[in-house]
Amino acid sequence: MPKAQPLSHLSQSRPASPRTEFWAGARDIFPLVVGAIPFGIIFGTLAVSSGLSVGGTLAMSALVFAGSAQFIAVGMIAAKTGWLLIVLTTVVVNLRHLLYAVSLVPHVKRLSQRWKVPMAFWLTDEVFAVAIRRYEADDFSPLKHWYYLGTALAMYSNWLLCTLLGATAGRLIPDATSWGLDFAMSVTFIGMVIPYLRSRPMWVAVVIAGVVAVVAYPLPNKLGLMAAAIAGITAGVLSERTFSRV
Repeated sequence: MPKAQPLSHLSQSRPASPRTEFWAGARDIFPLVVGAIPFGIIFGTLAVSSGLSVGGTLAMSALVFAGSAQFIAVGMIAAKTGWLLIVLTTVVVNLRHLLYAVSLVPHVKRLSQRWKVPMAFWLTDEVFAVAIRRYEADDFSPLKHWYYLGTALAMYSNWLLCTLLGATAGRLIPDATSWGLDFAMSVTFIGMVIPYLRSRPMWVAVVIAGVVAVVAYPLPNKLGLMAAAIAGITAGVLSERTFSRV
């Protein structure tokens, strides 16, 4: 299978520079940035209506920066769930980031800690989906971490701004939570996942996680998501071992 090319096709006529890599990353993630705008606004609105202050809502986006985990946490806070279960649930939901990190390790292992730490913090579904294509591109640029930085900062600043808008002005939007954007979020994630399902273990993991998520949906405190994440990861690992022996 040929390696993926970067979305913006950096010019091959001159060497890449930190600046060109950075802005190429920001351009390539722009469609996903636009798609995240309504979710950031709705998160800010929902968080404030669930009892968080504007400062607390903005701090959650600034320090957590994980949209799905933040929505889950806010829902559990509104339901008066214990903090330990909230932390455990969000950790399990975000375990997929470990898989992203494993995919990136060969590309970033030579970087210093001052690069690795912020890159780890800014690692999200959208950032990974765009950045991994640049890392897998068929060239030998030593500056691809600047491309990653461009994607990450574009998404991060957008998420903070939209959270602030939702937390402060969201009340002016009539019943935004009834717009059905939760379904649009699911479609967005499906669109990001499908291109990376290149092996049977990947398909097994996704199918098992999906089935468990549907079956376990009625469980309280979003435990169905926790069960689905664990089931998907376990199925993927076991199927990888099984198919490698064939």
